[in-house]
Amino acid sequence: MLELGAELESRDLSTERLTETELDALIGQRNYKEFLNPRNELYRTRNMKEHPPSRAEAIQLMAKEPNLIRRPILIVGSQVVLGFDEEAYKKLLK
Repeated sequence: MLELGAELESRDLSTERLTETELDALIGQRNYKEFLNPRNELYRTRNMKEHPPSRAEAIQLMAKEPNLIRRPILIVGSQVVLGFDEEAYKKLLK
């Protein structure tokens, strides 16, 4: 990201968790299921792929368990990219 000339504001979610209100605003009208990290143990043990939680429950779980949030999250204006996607980063930062 820095090599693309971007200035970053970072936040360590393990020490500065997102609140339910922040998560709700971040997700907005997007599909909340895309914010769930399929590599997380809770995701796998609860079989969230086959039996996803409701939006409200997902937000509560992500607020309590930040590793359940798919990262990194890149926000540029109203656009959001979840997970490492170098091509998407390049498109957003043009």
